[in-house]
Amino acid sequence: MSVASRGCRRAARPRPGRLRRAAAWLALCGLLLLCQPALADSLAPVRRTPLPALAAPGALQGLAAVDGQAVAIVGGTPWGLDPQGGAWRPLRWRGGAVPARLAGLFGDGRRAYALLGTPQAVEGVARLRLAGDALSLQPLPPLPAPLAAARGALDDTLVYLAGRAGPAMRLLRLAPEAERPQWTAADGWPTATAATTLAAQGGALYATVPAAAGGRERLWRWTPAAGWAPRGALPGTPAAGAARALGQANLLYLLRGADGAVRPTTFQTITGAWAALPGTTAGDAAAAAAWRDGLLLATAAGDGRVAFASAQVQSGKLLLRWLDWLVIVAYLAAMIGIGLYFYLREKRGSTSSFFVGGRSIPFWAAGISLYAANTSSISFIAIPAKAFESNWQYLTNNLIAVFGLMFVAVWIVPLLRRLDLMSVFSYLETRFHPAIRMLASALCILTQLGSRMSVILFLPALAIATITGISVAWSVVLMGGFTIVYTAMGGMKAVIWTDVVQVIVKMGGAIFAIGFIVWHLHGGLGEFMATATAEHKMKLLDFSFDLTQATVWGFVILVLFDVVLTFPKDQVLMQRTLSTRSDREAGRSIWAFAAIMIPGGFVFYLIGTALFVYYKAHPERMNPLLPIDATFPLFIAAELPMGVTGLIVAGIFAAAMATLSGIMNSVATLISVDFYERLVKNPTQKRSVFFAELMTVAVGLVGIGLALLLSRFDVRSLFDVSIELAGLLGGGFAGAYTLGMFTRRANAPGVAIGIGASICLTLVAWWFKLVHPYFYLAISIFLCIAVGYLASLCFPPPRRSLKGLTIYADADD
Repeated sequence: MSVASRGCRRAARPRPGRLRRAAAWLALCGLLLLCQPALADSLAPVRRTPLPALAAPGALQGLAAVDGQAVAIVGGTPWGLDPQGGAWRPLRWRGGAVPARLAGLFGDGRRAYALLGTPQAVEGVARLRLAGDALSLQPLPPLPAPLAAARGALDDTLVYLAGRAGPAMRLLRLAPEAERPQWTAADGWPTATAATTLAAQGGALYATVPAAAGGRERLWRWTPAAGWAPRGALPGTPAAGAARALGQANLLYLLRGADGAVRPTTFQTITGAWAALPGTTAGDAAAAAAWRDGLLLATAAGDGRVAFASAQVQSGKLLLRWLDWLVIVAYLAAMIGIGLYFYLREKRGSTSSFFVGGRSIPFWAAGISLYAANTSSISFIAIPAKAFESNWQYLTNNLIAVFGLMFVAVWIVPLLRRLDLMSVFSYLETRFHPAIRMLASALCILTQLGSRMSVILFLPALAIATITGISVAWSVVLMGGFTIVYTAMGGMKAVIWTDVVQVIVKMGGAIFAIGFIVWHLHGGLGEFMATATAEHKMKLLDFSFDLTQATVWGFVILVLFDVVLTFPKDQVLMQRTLSTRSDREAGRSIWAFAAIMIPGGFVFYLIGTALFVYYKAHPERMNPLLPIDATFPLFIAAELPMGVTGLIVAGIFAAAMATLSGIMNSVATLISVDFYERLVKNPTQKRSVFFAELMTVAVGLVGIGLALLLSRFDVRSLFDVSIELAGLLGGGFAGAYTLGMFTRRANAPGVAIGIGASICLTLVAWWFKLVHPYFYLAISIFLCIAVGYLASLCFPPPRRSLKGLTIYADADD
């Protein structure tokens, strides 16, 4: 072969470096194609449906939904629309007396109220009730003074009325269900112009007011704490009285645009963004009322009669695609595989193996598992929703908790690890009395089932229902069932090692979601920072002394009581620490947990802030019918590319299943060790393990049932619910550890009194809403400590040796 031909062959052979660069460019191009932003189509179109016209002509006096049924009042005669929307039927006034003066109606789609008087002088308000074909008026207390050009609105507990009283605007509010309802007055918006609409949403009141000097109408927002504040100009002219609350954070208006068309338009109360809903226009609606998921419209029929139409917001399902399902199935199969591996490897004859993994878990795996158990689906779904709705103030808890964990790692964990426990409540028996152990263990079980397991199951079920179209009930059953299987099979080893995998999956998906949002903002990282800063979405520290808010001082108190003084109360976390190889490894697992907590917290709060910036720029991509807690699941389903959606859905599964498996195993441990082995004669380790497996299944089924029950309620923030329930149920027994480890004088009778008193007094604080729910746990723990110690002084001091049971070195008494 000639030199020339060999040179040609060498020239024709591609170089490895070029191949690698070409492959990298192809991969990058593929990723960019995969991550193209979604089309800016609305996810909530409006469907208009014509309804029958009234049989009799007359002037429309009012339109509303009374106890859910559409009611129109024409010429003093009430008419009701049948549930199928097929025909109007005449109603009658109870008692036969037609109201002499009716200025109008207002309502929220379920309840309706009548304005009594004239448009120039509204003198009273009455609740409308419908029983059969009889419509009645139930008057509220008289107004302090007549209001002109009055508008009314409702929220869950209050009736609002706003209008002109003399030269200024006036706002009145009343709680009709109060024992002695009474109108409370406040100043109206700063201008002297009457409002065209009034609507209430999320504890705030919104009024659209024409500009005094012409121009576009302005939106004003009122809250009891801040008063009136401007929320910008409307993108059109609102139809008089056509405004309603929609979902948990939206208002629905009929706005006439520059082209003259009247379109249903939403205002997102969190982002402050407007979005016109496609599908239909409202035409020349003479009146509108809240009805079902939209509005009931009234127009003139042309022959003196009133015609009607329904404009309902539609909410479609965003189904997963084949690659998403493949990723999810592979993840679930891997979790079952890990459980099966440990089931076949371990012979199930040792309680130590099932409950604490044979005390053979490395510290770093235990630390990751601690983080997985502490975050759960509350972090993956509810915390982004909380950051989307508010800011980063709750992240303060993570920052302060790290200092508390340092104390726990040095003082608390070594003390308990030396006692060779499987149930942390065994300590309370040794320190006080078996009855204290069983009481505290029972309260812990109720806390885990009531405040954690039900919420943790329901949250991802809500996400899965949003993304896949599978009902919430089936999502709860499927997720709970898979967790029951691998937890019952593999014990604590399966729990910890699946936690390690699950943390990797969920953190990877979370970081990708943040990057995806920032990448697809028009201004990139600059727009993200500018919007988040301008809206104070990254506000972290609140040093005020307002006990009704989540402040730094509140978190300091919470960490002091929830972490420093009472960390052992949480069997779910302590069980992982007790699974390590030595006292030193147990302490190091806490250090590992603390090291992950801060960056992990920032990731989930960043998701919420990124969602705020994204939906402020793209309000049409929100679904106004979904709850706030469904914000991140909606983004996952509607915006992320195929395959990545499946990965993050797997992350949602991972977040929930990591904590669920820990709760199931820990509660089964408590039932087996604290109750079964104490009450059953001559229990063997094999029988105890078998009983624990049965209890794992039973606990899982109870959690599924509670989650299904929770799904029947409309909860604004499940994050707040979990905090509230934990404070009400979990604080009483937690103080017993403080009394045991930090004092020598506390005794069993005093601790029992402290536990009972703390639960009762915290319920009083909850009933009267004395403080922010975040304080309930600290209050309950403090009451247990204070009352328990004082009560202990009324009884003889402990007689048994306290050596090794307190933080005091070698204390014998």
